[in-house]
Amino acid sequence: MATGWANENAVQEQIDATLADAVAKARSELHSGKSAEFCEECGNEIPQARRLALPGVKLCVTCQSELDKKQAAFSGYNRRGSKDSQLR
Repeated sequence: MATGWANENAVQEQIDATLADAVAKARSELHSGKSAEFCEECGNEIPQARRLALPGVKLCVTCQSELDKKQAAFSGYNRRGSKDSQLR
């Protein structure tokens, strides 16, 4: 297949780079350390089961859910390298 100036694996390299960025972002957001007893956002107590399950947790379930929704609205990743967009 003719690709112009791009190398033969350019599309796969772009997909791999996007995936590597997503993995790095997810790893950077993992909790670590001592969990907070009270939510940093609303001040409600964080249940002990949650603190034990997620070491380093700082938010209650409700506040974490709201934060996750806000972050999902903007992913920041270049999706143009996806297979579907290459076929259009």
